[in-house]
Amino acid sequence: MLFDTTSSLQDIFNIQFYNKDIYSLLFRLLLNFFFLTLIIRFVYYPKTKRKDYVFTYLLIGLVTFFLTFALKKLDIGVGMGLGLFAIFGIIRYRTQTIEIKEMTYLFVVIGLSVINSLATQEISLLEVLLLNGTALLITAGLEFFWWKNNEQMRTVIYEKIDLITPEKYDEMKLDLELRTGLEIIRFEIGKTNFLNDTAEVRVYFVE
Repeated sequence: MLFDTTSSLQDIFNIQFYNKDIYSLLFRLLLNFFFLTLIIRFVYYPKTKRKDYVFTYLLIGLVTFFLTFALKKLDIGVGMGLGLFAIFGIIRYRTQTIEIKEMTYLFVVIGLSVINSLATQEISLLEVLLLNGTALLITAGLEFFWWKNNEQMRTVIYEKIDLITPEKYDEMKLDLELRTGLEIIRFEIGKTNFLNDTAEVRVYFVE
């Protein structure tokens, strides 16, 4: 009786109710979520404390996984290519500029999600684990050991426009340290607005 009901629903809605690939989907999804969580929550977050990016990376990773897995089921090369271009197109959202480090983590998240969703029977489970594990170990190694004293960058809007000249570098550096409470290694002056007497300053410091 259940089989007849299921068959009727498939005929009415033109959709398959059950497919054995559901087990492959669940396993790949858990594998992908496991490694993304390790990289984002336990490697990226302890260094940056950016909860907004943790939220973004996890959701982008999951959506990328779902999209590529679904496109693979359709077995169309052009559609896959367009889908991947659409994924990477989100980087061009007209929001605040994303830093190069956050961009790199975004690329890692998307790359691993694509690999985990597109891996076929020709790629063994050990190979998939090796790819994910290598990405995890290298990322953690760079974060916690190679750059143990990690240089951080913060952008501030500075209004003492008379101090941006090269000969007043030390005076401006001291003023920035007093205002921010940071031990500044160096700083760079970006966009300058002489109408409002403000300058965008990128401050580099070791946290």
